[in-house]
Amino acid sequence: MITGINHVTLAVSDLERAFAFYTEVLGLKPIAKWTRGAYLQAGDDWICLSLDAEARSAPHPDYTHLAFSVPSQAFNDTADAIRACNATIWKHNRSEGDSLYFLDPDGHKLEIHSGDLKSRLAALREQPYDGLKWFVQQQKDD
Repeated sequence: MITGINHVTLAVSDLERAFAFYTEVLGLKPIAKWTRGAYLQAGDDWICLSLDAEARSAPHPDYTHLAFSVPSQAFNDTADAIRACNATIWKHNRSEGDSLYFLDPDGHKLEIHSGDLKSRLAALREQPYDGLKWFVQQQKDD
């Protein structure tokens, strides 16, 4: 039985460039680094950067992306750091909470977001998506 997401691995074409982006711009904590990869910590989760000759050179056309949590008080500083490194912005936010959608140096679609599941569900109660079906009973203090 699945108990959570163990880790996310991102294929990268240039390990040094990706390592610098994820640690210096996004602020992930470096845990280990070797010739072909690195482990980084994002809160309680970990990311593996893996050097791969087949790494993408452009973003996928679909909406699939990885979103990082950022406290609301740190959102603007983090967004400014992302913009300052000339990261491509690939979407504009239309959901609850502050979000910035951007590409990493290898074209992975990323997002920083200041909300959480609780705030998303509260917004969903206020403005339900078309065809919404709940699978858990929602309470006012969710």
